[in-house]
This record gives sequence, C-alpha cells and structure tokens, in this order.
Amino acid sequence: MSAGYGDTQVLWNVSFDVQPGEIVAIIGSNGAGKSTLLGAISGLVRTWSGSVTYAGHNLTGAHVDEIVSAGIVQVPQGRRLFSSMSVEENC
Repeated sequence: MSAGYGDTQVLWNVSFDVQPGEIVAIIGSNGAGKSTLLGAISGLVRTWSGSVTYAGHNLTGAHVDEIVSAGIVQVPQGRRLFSSMSVEENC
C-alpha cells in the first residue's frame, strides 16, 4: 500500500503478510512511517493505493467500526488514556 497526509507521501508500496500464529514487530526510526502504517491498517489514515486484507476480507476503505469488528485494534502505549479507571473497569 501507499499512504500519506495531504500532499506528503509517507508510505511507498509497503507489502507484508502475517501468517496465523506469527508475531510481527514493526520497527524503525522516528519518522519512518510506523504510525502511518498502523493508521492505514486500522482505517485512521486513508490509503492512496493498494489494499488491506485481514482473514480473507478486504478492509480497504472500510469504516473504523467495521475494522474493529473484524478484529484489528490499536492500544496506544504510555498515554495514560484510562488513568482515572480502575483495573477492573479497564478489562
């Protein structure tokens, strides 16, 4: 896929395949496009070309709620989004 913001392209022809049971890490320096890639996969960033397929379903252009229902979610790290909630409320 290719994606970006406004007129600025961030991803150029990114392609990968994750098999059932695999654990994949996306690593790179600041500004390498990791967040843009995850945003495009989860529908938060519009893809310019290419597709996102998960479990045999094409999710390209799907609404975020459809992507979440398919099983793709993001959990931000270190932002204390739920700091006012108890552990039980977070589950």
